[in-house]
Amino acid sequence: QVQLVESGGGLVQAGGSLRLSCAASGTIFSIRDMSWYRQAPGKQRELVAALTGGGSTNYADSVKGRFTSPRDNAKNTVYLQMTSLKPEDTADYYCNAVIRVRISEFRNYWGQGTQVNVSS
Repeated sequence: QVQLVESGGGLVQAGGSLRLSCAASGTIFSIRDMSWYRQAPGKQRELVAALTGGGSTNYADSVKGRFTSPRDNAKNTVYLQMTSLKPEDTADYYCNAVIRVRISEFRNYWGQGTQVNVSS
């Protein structure tokens, strides 16, 4: 059984910072890709940051220069460091991971989500 557990959401004023964490636990051979999505009320879920197994990270244009997503492979954890937050960053943030659970089997997992509210 694999779980992704997110933490770090909360209420922050515009211009402030928050750091989200997503930790994977359970029977994990390796983690290939990890990514962050967000979903604002009444909107579709959108990709925020995608970390490939090759080590590259791609960011949505709306967060480039403000968000970074370092990964700690030893802890099976990925972070989303958010700075210069704007009210339009308000959303539920979700972690996603593609995890090798057996030698020849990869599975896709989602975290439960964590809420970020940015006040103006």
